[in-house]
Amino acid sequence: NGEEYDQEGFTAAHPILPMNTLVEVENMVNGRKVVIRVNDRGPYASDNGKPRIIDLSHGAAKSLAMVQAGVQPVNLRVLRWPANVDRQLGIAAY
Repeated sequence: NGEEYDQEGFTAAHPILPMNTLVEVENMVNGRKVVIRVNDRGPYASDNGKPRIIDLSHGAAKSLAMVQAGVQPVNLRVLRWPANVDRQLGIAAY
């Protein structure tokens, strides 16, 4: 979004969530949670064929105790959408 990156901040990159969305990220291995703000696009990497859903700043990863592991399963929950944002992110099919 053009802001200077702060590796110790609580920010993340997400492929489709609007900029400035507040998201609770839960580490599914240890149950730790942190609130981050989406301020970048990505991730563009995958691990063993599984796409990543979010890239966390070092500060957020440290709070989740996942720096050493590098990659861990997480659960995401949107806490606050930015004002005036269309919440329709995609379509569903059955």
